[in-house]
Amino acid sequence: MIDRRQPSNVAKFQTRNPVVQRLIDRFFGNIAAIVKPLNATSVLDAGCGEGETIARLASLLPQPTSAVDIEQRCVEHVRARFPAVQVSRQSVTDLSFDDDQFDLVLCLEVLEHLEDPGAAVGELGRVAAEHLIISVPLEPWFQLGSLIRGKHLGALGNHPEHVNHFNRRSLDSLLRPHVEIDRIEVSFPWLIATGHPR
Repeated sequence: MIDRRQPSNVAKFQTRNPVVQRLIDRFFGNIAAIVKPLNATSVLDAGCGEGETIARLASLLPQPTSAVDIEQRCVEHVRARFPAVQVSRQSVTDLSFDDDQFDLVLCLEVLEHLEDPGAAVGELGRVAAEHLIISVPLEPWFQLGSLIRGKHLGALGNHPEHVNHFNRRSLDSLLRPHVEIDRIEVSFPWLIATGHPR
């Protein structure tokens, strides 16, 4: 049963809709397939939310894994859920880490929420030594899917926290100044970009 008192991100992963469950499982399966061969020894989950990525990729992540989120409630949730994770309250547009500190930087479902996603991409590229994996909703399909399911009808399916909307071309344009892009692939209804810092 979905606990409606939970943050919306938690409720999303508790969905009983089998189609949405399958899409989420496939998305994390695709992320895992990208992460596994990298054998990263240091990882940052930038914009970790309540820790779903850490939970789904637990067997592939080194100890300790680092994580940040701007929401203190998310930091506390992750700290309680994963005591070994080094989690702190930080903005992805102003990270306290050293240059090239992490073999792998993950930033999943974050850039669509930010007023200045370019600043975030710059910081992600700065702290990544080797690999970046970034995902965003694929528009207009993500919004259309919400509309079909009766979500956010007043905004025509647009999530109220999404201030940016990406397709393959606009994501490429955003990332390219800071990321040498290997590929941008679709895990419907999301885009997953992989690359290296410039």
